[in-house]
Amino acid sequence: MALSKKPVTGMKDILPAEMQIRDYVIGVIKETYAKFGFTSIETPCVENIANLSSRQGGENEKLIFKILKRGEKLNLETARAESDLVDGGLRYDLTVPLVRYYSNHANELPSPFKALQMGNVWRADRPQRGRYRQFMQCDIDILGEPSNLAEIEQILATTTTLGKLGFQGFQIRINERRILKAMAAYSGFPEEDYDTVFIILDKMDKIGQDGVAAELAENGYAQEAIDKYIGLFAMMESASDTEEALRALSDTLIAAGSLEEEVKNNLQEIIASVKATKASEFEIVFDPTLVRGMSYYTGTIFEIAMPQFGGSCGGGGRYDKMVGKFTGKDVPACGFSIGFERIILLLMESGFQVPGGPAKTAFLIEKGVGGEALCNVIAQAQEERAKGTQVLVARMNKNKKFQKEQLMAEGYEEFREFYKNPLR
Repeated sequence: MALSKKPVTGMKDILPAEMQIRDYVIGVIKETYAKFGFTSIETPCVENIANLSSRQGGENEKLIFKILKRGEKLNLETARAESDLVDGGLRYDLTVPLVRYYSNHANELPSPFKALQMGNVWRADRPQRGRYRQFMQCDIDILGEPSNLAEIEQILATTTTLGKLGFQGFQIRINERRILKAMAAYSGFPEEDYDTVFIILDKMDKIGQDGVAAELAENGYAQEAIDKYIGLFAMMESASDTEEALRALSDTLIAAGSLEEEVKNNLQEIIASVKATKASEFEIVFDPTLVRGMSYYTGTIFEIAMPQFGGSCGGGGRYDKMVGKFTGKDVPACGFSIGFERIILLLMESGFQVPGGPAKTAFLIEKGVGGEALCNVIAQAQEERAKGTQVLVARMNKNKKFQKEQLMAEGYEEFREFYKNPLR
């Protein structure tokens, strides 16, 4: 059978120019998050299939790359169900592995625990611009902090990081799952149908209020409930800004007994604190249509909206009930994930150049230079490296001009040529 030169569909090889940008971005992320007290951790790429299929991952659980049992455990002849064949899978995000990690090591970790995790994840999804079946995720999580200090710190850390990478004019869209539920309860939708209502609401930016109303009607919901629900959004349209919209909506829901005032105050404090202390150019806006697909979110949810990308480039939220699924005891938790691959795509499309770095010199050696002469060249390279210069030592190609052009494209500014005949 002939070998294939193509990577698996939806996955890609990374060339040196992109890898240089990726390494730089990773460095900025780690350095910035460290200043906010986040500690790097690592978890395996393979997780127990029971953890990945625990109904915590929403639609992502339909996209798992599953792994067959190995050795004697795999018996194809007697298998009757998928569980007889599969016991593991490639992680589809970093949150489920983190919670499993924390459940095992909580006694060895500080409280609150501020974790930074970067690594590849895999989803058997339809590839699209800026999204592949294998892609890097970058998550920060705070476990053990029940107050909104977790949300404030995560938003500031993430927006500071984006600012250092040159992004500005983006938005942090913020909402609360308890507000979403209160809106549904106020309108009269059955509690068991909330998730269906939220899935339809999530399409608001694409189909508008009329489209949401029509789809709710198609799903058989009472017109009275639909009109009351859409009326909440219509009411907020007359507000002068998103903060006034939050007040108007919250006050209506509180007066109806659907929402506790603490939820309103909590969200207002997050928005005010971020606005007062931010270090980058961005807006934080209340967005009542923000849903986030993961079923494990219990409180605040947020997304990064970048107009130049035409979509979100990260997001997260509070998931206070997830650790309890593993340990039986709930632990407050909140996480924020940067859309690493989409950020890399935007930087590459903008012609981004990695700033600074050491001087780069190429030593090109003619074929035939060897022995003591070769040792002298390498010794010179070692001296330059000791001074901090990045030195490439390579044999000279027949087409030296093209070779130099390629090296210049990689950032090499100085060339030294060594010939068999020194007088040449």
